Amino acid sequence: MNLPSPRTPDPLAAPPLNWGILAPGGIAATMVEALQRFTRQRVVAVGSRSAERGASFAQRFGIGRAHDSYEALVADPEVDAVYVASPHSHHREHALLAIAAGKHVLVEKAFTRNAAEAREVVDAARAAGVACVEAMWTRFLPTSDIVRQLLASGALGEVETFTADHGQWFALDPASRLFAPGLAGGALLDLGVYPVSYASFVLGAPTGVVARGTLTETGVDRQVSAVLTYASAAQSVVHTTLAARTPTVAAISGSEARIELDGPFYTPRVVRLVTRDGEVHESAPPVIEGHLGLCHQAAHLAQLVADGASESPLLPWAETIAVMETLDELRAQVGVRYPGE
Repeated sequence: MNLPSPRTPDPLAAPPLNWGILAPGGIAATMVEALQRFTRQRVVAVGSRSAERGASFAQRFGIGRAHDSYEALVADPEVDAVYVASPHSHHREHALLAIAAGKHVLVEKAFTRNAAEAREVVDAARAAGVACVEAMWTRFLPTSDIVRQLLASGALGEVETFTADHGQWFALDPASRLFAPGLAGGALLDLGVYPVSYASFVLGAPTGVVARGTLTETGVDRQVSAVLTYASAAQSVVHTTLAARTPTVAAISGSEARIELDGPFYTPRVVRLVTRDGEVHESAPPVIEGHLGLCHQAAHLAQLVADGASESPLLPWAETIAVMETLDELRAQVGVRYPGE
């Protein structure tokens, strides 16, 4: 049995846009490397609240202009699209800033702090007629398209269970954004968003959520385990933690077969299909490996812009909002509320 080939376009095929990078942190550096190695996208400017940091980032990647404010970045007339790579506590503010300047936006996950902020950003993008995509990069990978086709074809039979975890170990540091309530810290929005979003990809929005968790000394979620239920008989079991490096694997189990994704499941992976009788079938290894797969989401947004579209069919706005609603409910059940909510 041959697994389906991914229909994901070569990132080099996407028409080039001029990109501005808002907040030159670690994920922004990985994104720029991915764009420069695997796409025709042009990174023409970076914006930082620190002139020194912005200049250093620009020099490192050969970027022509470094702005010493986010306002200056989004006002740059040569910038077509902005990659919002600031902490998710500020995604709403920075996405709205770019949208108000008429720029297309790719907004890092988690899209915002909560569903209300997500609706605000989506409404602004809709009104402005600009492309706006959540940078949940897993959705745009060739791996995910193989899974998408297997689910659509009924190869698994009736889907019964989705399981996934994402845990990393971080030393407790109250100054780190991961542990700071004011920066929307905690496991869920940084790590747990991956299994929760993938559960949505597989089974849609849940009709019920039951969660248990523990908090850090600073009051953000340290560990969360949850069962998500649906109108069908299916369930998702998801887990996340800041205090242990877990296998970070995922499986979709159905009446006829299951899909296994080794860790980290959210990166480009081999897709393994195991039938009920024990037959094992695997896809070809990914061409672009690791976090360099970030290039696919930027190429996807560039193609949307070329096609005159604002919303991604692979991750529609309604689903981005629904995932935030699930995360809101999970936080509420474990007792986490951010300042100002």
